Amino acid sequence: MTKWTTDSMPAQNGRSVVVTGTGGLGYECARVLARAGADVVLAGRNPAKGDEAVQRIRAADRDARISFEPLDLADLASVAAFGERMRSARTGLDLLINNAGIMIPPKRQETADGFELQLGTNYLGHFALTAQLLPLLRQGRSPRIVPISSVAARSGTIDFDDLNAGRNYDPMSVYSQSKLACLIFAFELQRRSDAGGWGIESIAAHPGIARTDLLYNSTSRWDIGRLVRSTLPFLFQPAAKGALPALYAATSPDAKPGGYYGPDRFSETRGHPAPSRVPPRAEDKAVAARLWQVSEALTGVTFGGMASGIGPGGREFSAP
Repeated sequence: MTKWTTDSMPAQNGRSVVVTGTGGLGYECARVLARAGADVVLAGRNPAKGDEAVQRIRAADRDARISFEPLDLADLASVAAFGERMRSARTGLDLLINNAGIMIPPKRQETADGFELQLGTNYLGHFALTAQLLPLLRQGRSPRIVPISSVAARSGTIDFDDLNAGRNYDPMSVYSQSKLACLIFAFELQRRSDAGGWGIESIAAHPGIARTDLLYNSTSRWDIGRLVRSTLPFLFQPAAKGALPALYAATSPDAKPGGYYGPDRFSETRGHPAPSRVPPRAEDKAVAARLWQVSEALTGVTFGGMASGIGPGGREFSAP
């Protein structure tokens, strides 16, 4: 595989895009896609940070078509409201990058709906968001969904007996579980798209280890991982490089539906996009089916045959 960079990216003129997360990888994906001609919605929970990101992108490219929309993935009502606004404003959506995330808060926290914060934000919020936007994606042009996983997914396990870590909260284990869930979701979404004729490609990616704000959330001021990140930053690739696998999955004609891409060097921690090694647990179809069923029950959304669905708070929406 050649060394893919943003110079390899096809033109994105007129492509309708939603990217979650206003900093780090989300910002870099939005910046590059807008520069390539896409119409980008950058979605996040902090309006000030979102507006600043939009202004920075416009300052570098005054023709950039980019806007900010509030979206709190830790609140299913916010997810439903975002989906409703998008369905009212647009007739189709070509690309969804499910990027935003929370990493290893030292104490267990909960979302507005009572889910453990990492699982609720990284996975369940994006699961619900995808369901809300699926009617638009089905009307998109060669639509793709890019769930963002992590090298941490390799050590993850889906603990159905304590999915929300109510009995035992270990920050890194719970983070790994959430990112494994994102990867399982990506593969199961492709299987269901193929079976249901949705016409949507689901292609997962991970950034390796990149210098983003996410890496500075840690269990302790003196945590060894935090100290390494702070004192030896050269070990971690820039956010712009970390965004390459997601951008490859989002735009390359060579990216395979149901594929998984990450950096190509040093155990997939840095480098250029390449096919990533899939953890065996991510390929268990029985676990995937059970996780999907549990996720629908927890979030109150249903993909079904997409004739209709019920969003959080009982909001009904219909596919075109």
